[in-house]
Amino acid sequence: MIPHNVIASEDEIEIVEGIRMSTRSRTWLDLARRLSLADLVCLGDQIIRIPRAHFEDRSEPYDTLEGLRTLVERHPNLQGIVRAREALELMRVGADSAPESLLRLAMLDANLPEPDLQLALRPGDPASPTADLGYRYRQLAMQYDGGHHLLEAQQFSDRRRDKAFEAAGWTVIVFGKADVRDGFERATGIIKRHLRTARRDHPYAAGFVSNG
Repeated sequence: MIPHNVIASEDEIEIVEGIRMSTRSRTWLDLARRLSLADLVCLGDQIIRIPRAHFEDRSEPYDTLEGLRTLVERHPNLQGIVRAREALELMRVGADSAPESLLRLAMLDANLPEPDLQLALRPGDPASPTADLGYRYRQLAMQYDGGHHLLEAQQFSDRRRDKAFEAAGWTVIVFGKADVRDGFERATGIIKRHLRTARRDHPYAAGFVSNG
């Protein structure tokens, strides 16, 4: 381990169980010199995401995109600052996991339209099922089902979620850990083929593709 001296403002430090340490936001900034751009975006997405109150003991994000932007502007000469600025342009509120962020980045790299995140089937309805990513104008919902989706209760909830979208005429595509391993190459191909087919045949073509 190599120690480093850095200059940090008081609002970049927090005390946890009597120990002074950098905030999550400042840690994100310090890691900009070590992490890849994709990993930095994933970490940043988790800092700015809106927590789910029924799963977490908080209701506010750890920071906002503007808050991180202010932090970056405060340290223009910090090592890794260029990568931090690049990450800010790619970060979005709405990714609940790193694979969701990686899927979105893979879609952008594949020149696909940027998807909406946490896309509600029924906007304005707090009880509406949501898609991790999707295109409302193409009625395409994309889900990333990680390890916890293997639990029986979660699988039942997932099936009910997907059936609600399908009953409304949407296509549901489910991705999983195999897609993470290939960098979502297969996933982006599936999405491209669906968008081409939907444009050619019918904008509301329905169906289901699973790759859990």
